[in-house]
Amino acid sequence: MDKRKIIEIDEAKCNGCGNCITGCAEGALQLVNGKARLVKEQFCDGFGDCIGTCPTGALTISERESVAFDEDATRDNLLKTQGEEAVRRMDTANAAHDRGQHPSPPPPAAPAHHGGGCPGTRMRMPTPSAAPAKPTAPVASGGQMVRSDLEQWPVQLHLVQPTAPFFDNKELVILSTCSPIASADVHWRFIRGRSIVVACPKLDQTDPYVDKLAGILRNATIPKAIVVRMEVPCCGGLSMIAQEAMKKSERTDLIVEEVTVGLTGDILGTRILSA
Repeated sequence: MDKRKIIEIDEAKCNGCGNCITGCAEGALQLVNGKARLVKEQFCDGFGDCIGTCPTGALTISERESVAFDEDATRDNLLKTQGEEAVRRMDTANAAHDRGQHPSPPPPAAPAHHGGGCPGTRMRMPTPSAAPAKPTAPVASGGQMVRSDLEQWPVQLHLVQPTAPFFDNKELVILSTCSPIASADVHWRFIRGRSIVVACPKLDQTDPYVDKLAGILRNATIPKAIVVRMEVPCCGGLSMIAQEAMKKSERTDLIVEEVTVGLTGDILGTRILSA
């Protein structure tokens, strides 16, 4: 191994915001147990594009012995875990590096009470309106837009913080990515009045999911978790992740329920996974 530049993470400073995950075009970083981690050194190109996204200063570049950056392996990993768009994003970043630039200017630091970093991953808890929904401009189909029941952001399991206040005193919905596409009833049936995390057991990088979900479920004010999955076999992985996370949370009072959504949006069945 030769000496080269590579990212270093000070976990004591890391607040688990996940901004660096989206800031890394190579997919080298993940949230593990609520902290950013370098998952494979061969995926880190050492340019440090992620540093500008960190609101706490937890990321730095150091020079030390490491395996070389493997562009082909990184490209294959991105294609498998995130798709062609992620590969194009890495190519754009590489072209900027070749010109001696960062792919984009680092975003300005946000005030501390906003959570800092990228607006797309910043924690938010919108206040639901008490007024009845008002008709809005017609959408392309000629119908009317319907008010969302979502009361938090972010929702993707990689990006949420396990200690986020929007999990307090609410049932947790563990929602498969495809369910809200198959069923138009997901908002009023499952999201309304609950907190939510969204995940795909087939296409996501799921290695950190059990630990992340267990960290959320350790919140004793969460009385119940509801897995909303599709009827296709691969979606059963979401229920397995939830069950493992429940065991790891060491809670014996938690109810975990599974709801199966059919391809036409019908609810095919409900069962208790653990109680």
